[in-house]
Amino acid sequence: HNPLVRGSSPCAATSLCTIMLQSLRVKNLAVVQEAELSFAAGLNVITGETGAGKSIITGALNLLLGARADKSLIRTGETTCTAEAVYSLSDPAAVDAVLDDAGLSPCEDGTLILRRSISSTGTGRIWINDTASTAQTLKRLGAFLIDMHGPHDHQSLLDQNFQRDLLDAYGQHEACCKKYGESYSELTIVTKAIDALQGDDEDLLQEIDLLTYQCQEIEAAQLDDLDEEALQQEHTTSANSHSVFEIAAEINEALSDGEQSAFSSASFSRARLQALSKILPDADAWCDEAESICIQIQELATSLSSRIQRIETDPERLQWLEDRMAMIHKLKRKYGNSIDDIRARGERARQRLTELESREERLKELTEQAATAETTLRKHAATLTKARRKAAQALAAEITTNLQDLGFKHGQFSVDVSAVDTPQRSGLDSVDFGFAPNPGEESRPLRLIASSGEISRVMLAIKSVLARHDRIPVLVFDEIDANVGGEIGNAVGQKMKAVAARHQVLCITHLPQVAVCGNHHLVVTKAVKDKRTQTDVHVVAAEAREEEVARMLGGRDLTQVTLQHAREMLASHA
Repeated sequence: HNPLVRGSSPCAATSLCTIMLQSLRVKNLAVVQEAELSFAAGLNVITGETGAGKSIITGALNLLLGARADKSLIRTGETTCTAEAVYSLSDPAAVDAVLDDAGLSPCEDGTLILRRSISSTGTGRIWINDTASTAQTLKRLGAFLIDMHGPHDHQSLLDQNFQRDLLDAYGQHEACCKKYGESYSELTIVTKAIDALQGDDEDLLQEIDLLTYQCQEIEAAQLDDLDEEALQQEHTTSANSHSVFEIAAEINEALSDGEQSAFSSASFSRARLQALSKILPDADAWCDEAESICIQIQELATSLSSRIQRIETDPERLQWLEDRMAMIHKLKRKYGNSIDDIRARGERARQRLTELESREERLKELTEQAATAETTLRKHAATLTKARRKAAQALAAEITTNLQDLGFKHGQFSVDVSAVDTPQRSGLDSVDFGFAPNPGEESRPLRLIASSGEISRVMLAIKSVLARHDRIPVLVFDEIDANVGGEIGNAVGQKMKAVAARHQVLCITHLPQVAVCGNHHLVVTKAVKDKRTQTDVHVVAAEAREEEVARMLGGRDLTQVTLQHAREMLASHA
């Protein structure tokens, strides 16, 4: 599920645009010993020298979105690393629904806390609101929280399947896609059933022979009313009957048959207690207890004798039991691990055999079903195609406007929807994004554009369009402005600022033109302390921010010229 279109459907959220990432804390992650970042509403820009560790921020966020944990992320010399994010939710209903489904408590006071640790042993732990959870739940929550985009995501924009998904997200085609998908699945099932009944006659005859044998073997076992547990118990008792009789005889001797049996002792005690009761009235109650004990001993001896008499000692019965158990064990090896599995296998074999034996009639029936299913599929496909072509015009127009804002004054963006002959899982359409950067040029497929700077701007234009249509609250841009500069950099900064009017935006940038557009500015620095590299993150404002922008303009050696230029740039965006 690509992050560019994640959550763009109307069901993704209802009022999550008010969610805000308040803070991000990392400890022993890569070159960061410990750092805590605070974020604000609007555009948060993150700058720093190349190699300072800006990517660690996106790395930490990815971990908290459920990405695969890698122990190589742990800072050298440490045994664990952690990442923690705190979100503020004004309406946590959608997030609470995910938490409830995962068996977790809802957010308190609209606060969502995600924490994850990685151990050098390769294990890791995840907490959501201080309760242990899973990476899968993090991924589900992430679909409502953050949309991340970095330089490597440009490639996805060139994939036609991704372009189709993006168009569907923009046009909110979820209902149309669902109806088409259901009819496609139905047609696929019927087609597979037809294929299963067609084929080489010799192969089908061999299959009929095999199925016939399987049905006969399972039916001959007469498993319908079989109580396997009772059968096993009878076999165990019969196979050990000699030991059973010996032990039972010893018990009977002790209970009632022997001279010193329990019944004899109890009877003697009862008689003496009756004599005692004439002298000691308290003994009356004891007489009753002694009488009860005598009765219980007799009942126990009678129950034991009755059960022993029912034990089958016929060698033929024992042999039948052993044969029965051996047969069941054989069937389990062939057809399943339990009696229910064997019965189910027999039922499937019987159904398949019935189909093959009446395959001409069945093929006719399935062929009619396939024709009906294909008619329904093409009906839904036509509806989806119509919706896509309508949305394609609107999407192309919006992206064109945004591209013109980003320096392509006469650029034209196109979204072409063309028909395909064979039904696909996604419909009967092929979607292809095209772009003509300059006047007089023909539109070419986006995948043929070589300039990474152009692709970056196209991606930002698309992001800007989607930002007005989806509800993902936090957008993260990791150097999406790579390979652009000058006036184009100004345009990129303004576009970022416009997107940030509706969303909280985190932008890792190397462009001063973008940095000065930020509402909140964080700087990542790297230093060597005690012969170890350490990365730190801090907020800059006023003179410190002027110096950072000046550094971005002219390098480490600040001059009055670069400082003045920085002040002017910041003042123009104040």
